[in-house]
Amino acid sequence: MYLNRCYDACSLILIVDDNPDNLRLLSKMLESKGFKVKKTVSGQVAIQAAKIEPPDLILLDINMPDINGYEVCRQLKSQPETANIPIIFISALDQTTDKIMAFEIGGVDYITKPFQELEVLARVKNQLIIYQQHRQLIVQNQQLQAEIKERQRIEEALLAVNHQLQLFAILDGLTGVANRRKFDEYLNLEWQRLSRENLPLSLLLCDVDFFKNYNDTYGHLSGDYCLQQIAKTLKSSVKYPTDLLARYGGEEFAVILSNTNFQEAVGVAEEIRQEVYNLKIPHAQSRVDKFVTVSIGVTTIFPNIETIPNTLIEIVDQALYTAKAQGRNRIIAKSVR
Repeated sequence: MYLNRCYDACSLILIVDDNPDNLRLLSKMLESKGFKVKKTVSGQVAIQAAKIEPPDLILLDINMPDINGYEVCRQLKSQPETANIPIIFISALDQTTDKIMAFEIGGVDYITKPFQELEVLARVKNQLIIYQQHRQLIVQNQQLQAEIKERQRIEEALLAVNHQLQLFAILDGLTGVANRRKFDEYLNLEWQRLSRENLPLSLLLCDVDFFKNYNDTYGHLSGDYCLQQIAKTLKSSVKYPTDLLARYGGEEFAVILSNTNFQEAVGVAEEIRQEVYNLKIPHAQSRVDKFVTVSIGVTTIFPNIETIPNTLIEIVDQALYTAKAQGRNRIIAKSVR
């Protein structure tokens, strides 16, 4: 972090001294070097002037009639708009206790009278450099805080985008349920877990009856809406965190029921079949009913490490095929021992 070692030659300096001769001498000294100068003989006026137009530096006498320099300094340091203005005390008081008091209440330097021009200029320039560096640090810190906030905002946005991308990778874009990729991954995971725990795994494969006819009759937009409604209905039948509903194909949905026995799986299948029918979605070109129906294949197996999930898929696919061959709008269930 770079800090400028220069100072602004046009800096504004406020001189506060009840002695007009001191005011003239200091003003001439500083103005000859290009500084802008404001001066006053009153401590109260100095406080108000500093609030109205904050100077870059204050040269402050201690002994003044209306209010002494110590009290002026205390009041300036107590106000947010003037608290950071550097104050150099100028005084004929040369006791150590006076100097300690000046520093304790917030002074940055102390010049004793009678003052020497070179010393005054050197101390003024030094404090202006320090003050300017202080302001630079404030600005740089504000910029840094803004950059940190912006970086945090960007990181949060990236996290949100990554989360969305992850969802897109595992969710079906039309129905919002898991896609085939997620289905395959989850089936493998549950197969391994349930094989270790010697627990049953049931799988349902649902097919919308005569869906091609439905699309041809009502159009693809209506077909999409039909699939969305069926997906919502199937979601309500998937009640446990370890279960998964997925869009398996075009008009096919698969339901993984972990730790679910054969009778329970058949019960879930019947609930799905009935709930889809209860949607009363018209299907004029169905050869089964005037409303949309589904055929469902069901199977249950106890996974083991010597078999693979494809075994379960082949069996449930065959069960679905049989359900369709036997007239559709029905359930065919096969249990594997």
